[in-house]
Parts: sequence; structure tokens; C-alpha cells
Amino acid sequence: MHKILVLWAVPRSTSTAFEWMMRQRGDLECLHEPFGEAWYQGEAPLWPRLTADSVRTPGLTLDSVWETLAAMAREKPVFSKDFPHYIEHMWTDDRLDMFNHSFLIRDPAKTITSMYSKWPDFHEKEVGFLEQRALFDRLADRDGKAPPLIDSDDLLEAPHRIVAAWCEAVGIPFIEDALSWQPGARDEVSWWDGGSFHANLRNSDGLKPQTRRHIDIADAPDRVREVHEKVLPHYEHLYAHRITADA
Repeated sequence: MHKILVLWAVPRSTSTAFEWMMRQRGDLECLHEPFGEAWYQGEAPLWPRLTADSVRTPGLTLDSVWETLAAMAREKPVFSKDFPHYIEHMWTDDRLDMFNHSFLIRDPAKTITSMYSKWPDFHEKEVGFLEQRALFDRLADRDGKAPPLIDSDDLLEAPHRIVAAWCEAVGIPFIEDALSWQPGARDEVSWWDGGSFHANLRNSDGLKPQTRRHIDIADAPDRVREVHEKVLPHYEHLYAHRITADA
């Protein structure tokens, strides 16, 4: 059985662009937030803003996702991008051993302001920094070493070097051509709301170096500043373990 190469991220962290890069490689079966799909719109969804008319998919459960992942990994190499908070209640050593773990973090001032712009009524449970840190620390304590971790700002500033360093850390070859693609439809990552969160990805043509930008959290709405204050220590803890372009 192949270990599933997984990128544990948080929402609005450039994670889907990273996933799209992984899809360009052609050597892994790639999955877009399979646990998230069940958490949000399975037959027994767990997201906290659930309403009576929320989408539900019969037969799709978190347990069925685990079974699907295991079946796929028996047949072929698999990459999955997902968020730890969807399955924090299901972490066991046996299940965690299915994965070759890595992490992607992003400045919470950027992730939370982006979430707020899409979902002004977002729930703290959907932010994910606490659970991301908890899983990272659990794996580091268990294995005696920190799992590979990259930061979105570093990735966007020096994509070739950060992706190459990540590839080396997780044990796969670096494929430079995978960092470029054609603009167009992104149906493979569009199970939520027809892909309304992925307009930038549809218009993009690759992971290209970008100037690092800053968001002044003091100018943000009260709700954003409140959640930012709670999650910032978790991000700072993880940031200290990041792979840098000079690594």
C-alpha cells in the first residue's frame, strides 16, 4: 500500500493552487479535500452553519472517505489536499500512518480576511489553525521530528525553490514544468458552490514569483480581529518550523 502524500492546510492559504501544481505532474492521483466534501455536504455533514436545505450527498461520509482513500492507495500513488479540522475526532495512529504528512500555513490576517470576504458569517471552527497545530504537534511528538511545513508567503515569493525543497522533504522528484499551466476551467476542484472560491486559480497560468504583501489587521472588521487574535499564536508556533528557500 502506498502512503498517501497529504498537504494539511487551512482555508484560503494558496492550497488549491499548490494542488493544481501537483495535478500537472501526472505521477499521482490527486484529490481535492475529500474529507471536506463529506464534512460540508455528505449525508451527515458536520459544519457548524448547517441548515435544513444545505446540500447533502447520499452515501458520502467521513468513514466512506477513509475507505476510498485506502482503496486508492492500494492501487496507485495518491496526493490529497485537505484541512485537519474536518477529522480531528478521527485521528488514530493507524489512520495517521496512512499518510506521508506535510503542512501549508499562511498568515492568518490574510486567510481570515479572505474568508470574511466570502463568508461574513464564518464560524471559528472553519478557520482551522488550532487543529492544524494540534496535528502537527502530535506528529512531531510521536515521530521525534517535525513534518515538512511550508508557508504560503514563502511559496509565492520563491515558488521554484520552495516547491523543490518541499519535494525533497517529502521524497518525490521536483518537476519544474508542473509550476506552469493554462488558464481555464477547474472542475476538478469545484465541488463547493461550483468553484466560486477559485476565480484566481481559473485565471492563473502557474505559480509565479509574487511580491510579498502585508495586511494591517488593525484595519480589519471586529470579527476578523477577534478571531485573528485567537489563532495567531498557533500560526507563529508553526511558522518557526517552516522550510525556507535557503533550506
